Amino acid sequence: MKSLLLNTLLLLLSFGALLAQKTNPVIEGIIKEANENSKLEILAHEMTDLIGPRLVGTPQMKKANDWAVAKYESWGIPAKNEAWGEWRGWERGITHIDMVHPRIQSLRGTQLAWNPSTSKEGVTAELAVLPISLKDSLEFDKWLPTVKGKIVLISMHQPTGRPDYNWEEFATESSFTKMKDARDTQTKAWRENMKITGYNRRTLPVALEKAGAVGIVTSNWSRGFGVNKIFSAYTKKIPTVDLELEDYGMLYRLVLSGNQPQITIVAQSKELGKVPTFNTIAEIKGTEKPDEYVILSAHFDSWDGGTGATDNGTGTLVMMEAMRILKKMYPNPKRTILVGHWGSEEQGLNGSRAFVEDHPEIVKGVQASFNQDNGTGRVVRLSGGGFLYAYDYLSRWLNAVPKEITDHIETTFPGTPARGGSDYASFQAAGAPAFSLSSLNWSYWDYTWHTNRDTYDKIIFDDVRNNAILTAILTYMASEDPERTSRVKSVLPVDTRTGEPRVWPTPRSPNRKGGLD
Repeated sequence: MKSLLLNTLLLLLSFGALLAQKTNPVIEGIIKEANENSKLEILAHEMTDLIGPRLVGTPQMKKANDWAVAKYESWGIPAKNEAWGEWRGWERGITHIDMVHPRIQSLRGTQLAWNPSTSKEGVTAELAVLPISLKDSLEFDKWLPTVKGKIVLISMHQPTGRPDYNWEEFATESSFTKMKDARDTQTKAWRENMKITGYNRRTLPVALEKAGAVGIVTSNWSRGFGVNKIFSAYTKKIPTVDLELEDYGMLYRLVLSGNQPQITIVAQSKELGKVPTFNTIAEIKGTEKPDEYVILSAHFDSWDGGTGATDNGTGTLVMMEAMRILKKMYPNPKRTILVGHWGSEEQGLNGSRAFVEDHPEIVKGVQASFNQDNGTGRVVRLSGGGFLYAYDYLSRWLNAVPKEITDHIETTFPGTPARGGSDYASFQAAGAPAFSLSSLNWSYWDYTWHTNRDTYDKIIFDDVRNNAILTAILTYMASEDPERTSRVKSVLPVDTRTGEPRVWPTPRSPNRKGGLD
């Protein structure tokens, strides 16, 4: 009888808690503010259109840091830029790439990050391509001197500029299969040929520069219409630019047909010496447990082919908007709510690793951390990150989130810890319960991840708004939870490659002096 009464009481208490959640004024206020007074579009415009890309070491990155501090302070949230290292300072200038022989045509492309500047007149030279079907590295070494005074195309000539989904829609099955087989054969031969040279994508441009080449042209196609990945230059004095597939292919074919194409590259930039790099930190101080923390997390930096809108502008927007709403609707949290906009995630999680290394007292006090990174889509996956009892508290917090948001979310418990990928891994490695709010991709990997098309127009504001609501409510629930979250780690599964049990990742130190060697 006592057991029956106890179960009935617990059921009533649970039901009462559920009703309280449905009528919770803080949660209702969060949802109302997010939907009726959103600042997402304004923030996105200022960050991506006005400031632009946020490459570590550039003035634009520092402008973004200062802009975020000013925004937080305008909302009554104390904020600061916290220096954690130094980086090679560099600023992108004008890029013009033009074919000047056998005819005149302006080409679509850009200089890579940290590219050595040309003069205002630029460099004009005939093009060369890498030799194919090499017998051995000696044959390549004999060819190397022929690049003196030339601009060298170093990427594979793609057989088609149409993405596979376009072929699937319109091609016959036999035609599609024929194309893929030919492309696979060509790609395998290209990779084997590159292996024979003894160089890779990092060391080859350096070798060509030493051999007397006056410029390097790449085309890092991202398997979509008009989209290329834009990363770093490795040359010290000569320009490295990336051309879109269509123009690169035209130049490549002109070389092979013996028409001796020439191009002019103007790729101006500024070297700014050694500059400090920052994390932007803001916090709403806890009233009851100020030394326990709920951390909102997103990397602030980007590559600079586009404006970093979905990598990771949208994650940044989610955390800024969630903080703004929480300050308005929940100004006196039980635990301290801290947001970290991390620097140099793209070069190895450096900003978040530095924060974890520099603030063990905060890491020790983490109740939960929520990180959002992978694109503009609504959150659809949430893993327990390897924490054995994550289900108990994450499920409890998720129950307070509107069903139209959680219906899209697939959970995995206990999950496994990350070994990289994004900044939550830095906290998980230190044993702090940190979780990735993983998004629907909206063609992220092909079309916006590190590409020239990662721009404002790719943002899906309805999804970002839902993510801000989700983050704010999870943060509120984590702050209010009477219990401290468990850090007990699950037993990790066996590594199928080694047959040995996997081990929990350990903290790694950041690179605090990037590009300065």
